[in-house]
Amino acid sequence: MNAIDTTPTATPRQGLNRRAFMGSSAAATGGLVVAFHIPFSGEAAAQTLPAEVNAWVVVKPDDSIVIRIARSEMGQGTLTGLSQLVAEELDANWAKVSAEYPTPGQNLARNRVWGNFGTGGSQGIRQSNDYVRKGGAAARMMLVQAAANEWKVPVAECSAASSVITHTPTGRTVSYGKVAEAAGKLTAPAAASVALKDPKDWKIAGKRLARLDTVDKTTGAQIYGMDLKLPGMLNAAVKDSPVLGGKVKSFNAAAIAGKPGVKKVFKVGDTTLVVVADTWWRAKTALDALPIEWDNGNHDKANSADFAKVLRAALDAPEAAMGNQNGDVKAALAGAARKIEAVYSYPHQNHACMETMNATVRYTPQRCEVWLPTQNGEAALAAAADASGLPQAQCEVYKLHLGGGFGRRGATDYVRMAVDIAKEMPGIPIKMVWSREEDMLHGKFHPVSQCKMTAGLDAQGNLTALHMRVAGQSILSQVAPQNIVNGKDVVAFQGLNPPSPEAQFTYSIPNLLIDHAIRNPNVPVGFWRGVNLNQNTIYVESFIDEIAHETKQDPLALRRKLLANMPKALAVLNAVADKGAWGKPAAPGVFRGLAQTHGFGSYVAACAEVSVSKEGVVKVHRIVAATDSGHAVNPQQIEAQVEGSFAYGLSAAFYQECTVKDGKMEQDNFGSYNVIRMNEMPAVESIVMPSGGFWGGVGEPTIAVAAPAVLNAIFAATGKRIRDLPLKNHDLKRA
Repeated sequence: MNAIDTTPTATPRQGLNRRAFMGSSAAATGGLVVAFHIPFSGEAAAQTLPAEVNAWVVVKPDDSIVIRIARSEMGQGTLTGLSQLVAEELDANWAKVSAEYPTPGQNLARNRVWGNFGTGGSQGIRQSNDYVRKGGAAARMMLVQAAANEWKVPVAECSAASSVITHTPTGRTVSYGKVAEAAGKLTAPAAASVALKDPKDWKIAGKRLARLDTVDKTTGAQIYGMDLKLPGMLNAAVKDSPVLGGKVKSFNAAAIAGKPGVKKVFKVGDTTLVVVADTWWRAKTALDALPIEWDNGNHDKANSADFAKVLRAALDAPEAAMGNQNGDVKAALAGAARKIEAVYSYPHQNHACMETMNATVRYTPQRCEVWLPTQNGEAALAAAADASGLPQAQCEVYKLHLGGGFGRRGATDYVRMAVDIAKEMPGIPIKMVWSREEDMLHGKFHPVSQCKMTAGLDAQGNLTALHMRVAGQSILSQVAPQNIVNGKDVVAFQGLNPPSPEAQFTYSIPNLLIDHAIRNPNVPVGFWRGVNLNQNTIYVESFIDEIAHETKQDPLALRRKLLANMPKALAVLNAVADKGAWGKPAAPGVFRGLAQTHGFGSYVAACAEVSVSKEGVVKVHRIVAATDSGHAVNPQQIEAQVEGSFAYGLSAAFYQECTVKDGKMEQDNFGSYNVIRMNEMPAVESIVMPSGGFWGGVGEPTIAVAAPAVLNAIFAATGKRIRDLPLKNHDLKRA
């Protein structure tokens, strides 16, 4: 049946200009400042904020400082960490610092002065630290130069500290706020003349400072996408085909036309139905009552059991893409005195962000504006432009803090859907919010995989050969197929690569072959916090533990031997072993397990203490974690990230599995997709041990060592080797 529109006759707000619209938005949301204004076309240069020293630094007359950060804040502390780096080089008074987002439209208009807007892969600080520090240093140089000009003295006689410039010979001082306007008119210093501080001299960076967003989050003042309210806004609920790949066959819009608050019922694309109403709950309940007939095609034949069979067969397939190789594995295995083999598997998983997918869009034939939590503002802008059919210069994206991202909000499917919905009702802001069920059923899931490990040992029990075959889904096949070359997805080899600064295989084995066979069931996949490093580390660290026990070697001693050529990896392993009291008696009934890896540029390790009751109940008492990220911008944030990553990793290990039955994802809410509870969280003891000389990530690496450390401890406690997750599927009862 055709869609119907029951929207009361209303005057579209097309006559409301952008500045007035933003002002009224701020008033309607209790003073929310959605974006600052930098002209990008048609606006006079004089309208630029007069306190702007450069793109990164705004200093106001009252000496308050606004630092502009392009990366997204989703709980990981990037906004504070990058602000610390800018403030350090600026020699700012940290008590006066706040942060805000520039917009991707402004970035493009200013020749991408803020660089990359993408936030993922633990890259926020490690990929932008250099240029944001230079932004702060350049601003400091301009402020000092402005003061010297005012005093008519050589700039070399002036210095800055805590937002105050001092003329050393006379003792005269002036605050940043007094010279900011003059500084902003100066020519920026040449890049070659901008020197950065040695980290040993840091006073703001490297310190345990409180986050800039803590107060607003604890008082409830922080605005997330689901909180946003705009004048005249309506709300949209959506329902996509429950069978992956299915389509809408028909629907009876008239059946819900009279329900309270309903404005319009329509279809978006081939797969999605939408109800727009005055409140989201009215839209959602009306949509639940909408008679719908779905066309499942042949997609309702898909099942996880069949996926598993395809992957299992691929473990022995003759063709696979090579990711890491040295020596001659085939010959070494053929001549081995002994072989050890094991097969592991890892399931689909959902991101399960606390804030479900949402976006608010106001579309007119002249302009498309989007307010949303996104991990990639520029990708969201490009998606909005493409979906709206407008040039990017006529579109804008206003980023809001994310109620969880974990890779899910790097995708743009929900952005496009929100724009498509808003196009049905031009001039009216429409906030689209996915229900929890919709969010769970239509995610971009962690890829499913299996792994076959084959080790060759000599007569003395030394590991001489290792063949690691992974079979599974390819993320790049779906998100960037042009990057698949000769059947190889480079992302699949996270933590398994030859020597590299990003994510390398750390063990020295004379004969090594690691390959990957792509097999893609019809489940949409995407980057999931930690991505493929998670299961790759489980496979490697569990199997290393198996080899140790099969050859009667201490798991720590074997790892130390294999890490002899990796001093940084060995250092974090030794740190957790020492603090975890490896080799010393644990409390009665408590057993320990180890794991280490290199990922996202950092070296990490964990030692877990676990007990298993006679009834098979697992309790993780303590995890000691060590992280060497090269530099530590805020050690307190690193500790918080490690703790949060263990909550995420242990939730996945104990409970989380997404399964497909008859073409439909079975898990649709937290009742069927559990997360670890507070009473289940172990004590986490973090060792932050930056060795300097490189920039590693901290948001994701330690997720990878959580599960294998616990799994190895469970084996020590029970003698049962868990090779497939989640743990909820296993009976660990003891006789």
